[in-house]
Amino acid sequence: MKEIILGAGCFWGTQAFFDKIKGVEKTDVGYANGLLDEVTYEEVCKGNTEFIEVCKITFDENIISLEKILEKFFKIIDPTLVNQQGNDFGTQYQSAIFFHQSDEQSFKNIINNFIEKMQINYKNKIETKVDYLKNYISAEEYHQKYLEKNPYGYCHINLDLADD
Repeated sequence: MKEIILGAGCFWGTQAFFDKIKGVEKTDVGYANGLLDEVTYEEVCKGNTEFIEVCKITFDENIISLEKILEKFFKIIDPTLVNQQGNDFGTQYQSAIFFHQSDEQSFKNIINNFIEKMQINYKNKIETKVDYLKNYISAEEYHQKYLEKNPYGYCHINLDLADD
């Protein structure tokens, strides 16, 4: 199993989206690459912690490749935006791709090549942040599988795109 950590704005929708994809074994929503050892949703929303809302995705490389996950990811984000996805604005909504340092050699090349290939589809520069995972804090329990618990909860992500 491998892990990739993706920020696509609304982490509720990101989790619900990737939970629908064959080969994704587990998801967890949380906060990545911020300044603190502990943080709450309310603190992240204030915009001064540098945390990004993310979904940690554990996947089986024998079933789905990292490149295929990135293809799915780019269906649900506008990678040219800074600190915004859909109607969500703030530093916590920056699109991002984080990976473990142990995967840096292979993942970084795949990610950079993918972004370079995708750039031709966009007039503006792709601004998706790419970095190794410095820290990750799992979000509060009420955020986990939020859209399963609250099927009419707001999210800008079109979950039907997971089937494409």
